Amino acid sequence: MKKALTISLLLVAAAASAQTTPEDFLASYRRQTAAAGPAGLGVKGIIEDWRKAWPDDTLMLRAVFTYNLAKGRAAAVVTRNQKKYLGREAFLTLKDSTGLDVYYFEVPVYDDACFAEAQRAVERAIVLAPANISYRFDRISSLLDYEGGSPDMAVTAILDLVDFSRGRHPAWNYDGEPFGEDDFADAMKDYCYVLWNYCTPEGYESFYLISEKMHHARPKDPGFLDNMGAYWQVVRKNPRKASAFYKKDLKLDPDDYAAKKNLQIIDKTKAK
Repeated sequence: MKKALTISLLLVAAAASAQTTPEDFLASYRRQTAAAGPAGLGVKGIIEDWRKAWPDDTLMLRAVFTYNLAKGRAAAVVTRNQKKYLGREAFLTLKDSTGLDVYYFEVPVYDDACFAEAQRAVERAIVLAPANISYRFDRISSLLDYEGGSPDMAVTAILDLVDFSRGRHPAWNYDGEPFGEDDFADAMKDYCYVLWNYCTPEGYESFYLISEKMHHARPKDPGFLDNMGAYWQVVRKNPRKASAFYKKDLKLDPDDYAAKKNLQIIDKTKAK
């Protein structure tokens, strides 16, 4: 029995000592999270050992980030008088005492301590790998999820990133893959799409701020002109200003279906 126990302990020690490189820890981490989830049983221990051995490994820091987000994230139910909220469909609709529809949504809530630990990890990764834009996107996406309907910190981070990208910055990569200016613009369009679908005043204003800043950065990109046209048409109810943006868009891209269609809608509305 004593011999069997000794052999078992030796095997455990051998397995632990085998994890000597960041790649070894990453492989172990991926196996465990695949089996138990990002904050499941055994994940924390692997991350702690990884951190002791390689404290400046950015993939370890991403693991810390992911673990704490998953550990600290829960769900709450809120009600709104609109069918969509923060890009989500209502999971339940009931009538209130006056007969109006009340829509129920599930939204994320976070433990602040876990979220703060996640932010420290991703911010450290950004310092260690300033050219890898994926860590900056990780941070922004987490802020959007955390802040919900009031995305002040997330939008500030996006606008700061646009300013930084326009100035002297390292050649971007995305986890080692080249990431050019067109890729960056597409990423900003994705954030605009997310914020538009918030269907909130804050979301619409943030959508416009990012679109406007990106238009100044890329004046020949029709996509951001189209965004600004949509804002003035749908949110501000100003068809004259919306038309001006759509017409500028069409000078750059005469085949832009959305711009042409929205101008047709505006013209039909004027004719009534």
